[in-house]
Amino acid sequence: MTLASFTQPEPVSKNWLERLGIGHILLGLFLLLYPLVASDFFLTSIGGYSLVLGMIALSLMLLAGYGGMVSLAQITIAGIAAYVIAIFGENNSNIHGFGWPWWIAAPLGIFFAAIFSAIFGWIAVRTEGIYTIMITLAIATACFYFAQQNYTLFNGFPGYSGLRAPEAFGLYWREPVPFYYLCLACAVIAYAAVLYGSRSTFGLTLQAIRDNPRRMRAIGYDVTAHKVFAWFLAGIIAGMAGVLLAWFNGRISPGTISVGPAINILIIAIIGGLRHPIGPFLGAVVVVLMQTFAIDIVGAERFNTLIGLFFLVIVFISPDGILGLWERFKPSPDRDSWHSRPDGTGV
Repeated sequence: MTLASFTQPEPVSKNWLERLGIGHILLGLFLLLYPLVASDFFLTSIGGYSLVLGMIALSLMLLAGYGGMVSLAQITIAGIAAYVIAIFGENNSNIHGFGWPWWIAAPLGIFFAAIFSAIFGWIAVRTEGIYTIMITLAIATACFYFAQQNYTLFNGFPGYSGLRAPEAFGLYWREPVPFYYLCLACAVIAYAAVLYGSRSTFGLTLQAIRDNPRRMRAIGYDVTAHKVFAWFLAGIIAGMAGVLLAWFNGRISPGTISVGPAINILIIAIIGGLRHPIGPFLGAVVVVLMQTFAIDIVGAERFNTLIGLFFLVIVFISPDGILGLWERFKPSPDRDSWHSRPDGTGV
């Protein structure tokens, strides 16, 4: 026994409440009780839709925040899952619609989204920086035009309509309250998985590869394999959101996966902040509220200008988005923080 053992206190293990943090507890209570005070419109068009977009942006945050790979193809990956739901499930377009049950079609859609995400990643990881953005934009654009011009598989410009959410456990999951809690459950699973994964061996390795890929390759790590696997995991999250998006809209068409929505996902992630998994959801709430209410004030033609101006203001004031503003103005440094190191472990 050394002198250090007498002079240094042993670390005190925290219970699960302390590890969870007061911020997570308060936010969780608010989200659970939100249906008690919200109307059906706010439950679905604001709450549920924000959670769905937040999940797609979370898949981007996983790649960009932890892997240093900015992707503009995440809405495309979500759209792949939605198209699988339309083709293998039921639709009103009288094309395909094999009528498979949701508990087969939904996992199949997520699987296809993850596989195609890994393929996109395998192509994109050969580039870095702005070239990764450009190649993923090219992939998203190519998929959009292919879906728009292919009538045999994707039904071209009209896409598929009449996509019905399932009825299970005595509930129709497109009703406002069940749909909100379904989106909340999926978002919590995705959020917890990303937060836990960022502290795992793989997550720490991915962040080290982001910081210095040459050194990690020199000490024996397969940099390409780690990056492609990160794309696969991001595809699972985007695929889950794609299934929910198909049930939310009741349709899927090339317009859902066009360049505009792809850029919107990037805007959502940057506005919220790319340094913590909660950031994409914050950005999604802000953008959805603006899309819902501000468009009536400024008009549809000027709405993109408003979004662009708001985006520029956020970036100039705080490059880390809303999370950066919170970190700057939070009351006390020892309070639970949403914004911390990229591994989510705190300052």
